[in-house]
Amino acid sequence: MDRRQLEERLETLVKNNRVTIAITFPLVGVFLLISGREGLIPEWLAFNPYLMVMAVTIMALPLITGLFPLIDKKAALGLFVLVLFTWGIELTGVTHDIPYGEFSYQRDLGPMLPGDPIPFLSGEIPFALPIFYFPILLNGYLLAVLMLGERSDSLYIRYPVVVALVVMLDLILDPGAVSLNFWEWNHPTVLFGWEDPGIYYGVPLMNFLGWVISGSIAVALINYSFDHEKIKARLSECGFFLDDLINFAIFWGLVNLYFNNWVAFGLALAVLIALFRADWFDFAGIGIANQSTER
Repeated sequence: MDRRQLEERLETLVKNNRVTIAITFPLVGVFLLISGREGLIPEWLAFNPYLMVMAVTIMALPLITGLFPLIDKKAALGLFVLVLFTWGIELTGVTHDIPYGEFSYQRDLGPMLPGDPIPFLSGEIPFALPIFYFPILLNGYLLAVLMLGERSDSLYIRYPVVVALVVMLDLILDPGAVSLNFWEWNHPTVLFGWEDPGIYYGVPLMNFLGWVISGSIAVALINYSFDHEKIKARLSECGFFLDDLINFAIFWGLVNLYFNNWVAFGLALAVLIALFRADWFDFAGIGIANQSTER
């Protein structure tokens, strides 16, 4: 099987299962994880790390498939560097409490990568962390292109908007992850002399400052690795490219709703509304794109 055949098979797989991937998977995931958190089903089943990695990978298939034709040697190198950066910044975080504050993982998310063999690092992070981290970065980029339209052609406009959207997606994710006990912070976190008790649903503000820093570096790598015009063209022709963002917003939106994380829920709802109302964007195969808009 050559690359073109693989691309065609992936596209057929995703197109034929859009509702399952974008809507059914996150709904089932919410039910399982909340049931496990509340003791209604065994945690070993609800929070099985290998099942979670598999589920997240499946839910990321629209993003992976949409991006796949755009990956050339330069993009592959950029993604490899981004993988190393993802592991490095996270290991730095769990070892030195920089840049996200003092936090630790409470559950295994697949095989864990130890930091001990690396000088000045310790602790453990998920080996599969990039499959969790990359969609936030790439969906932030795609959402910015969708929102900005032609204005996204300007790097000076696109870059800060993408970073802001990446941080916004983390404002959705982290409160839900804390509520599900995936990770937690050791409070209080001291920021500029102020003791932050985890003011945002158990998440300190330092975490989001850290995301501004790490997100800025990661978004710069994405801008370097991919041709913006090709991404914009692919987004306009690939109806499922943002389906991963749909399942992200549904999953974390409902988790935050259940745990009364109202701001995080509101942000997730805003993402879904923005996607549903966007011209030419077909919402998980069940929406009708604006036929009067040129694609």
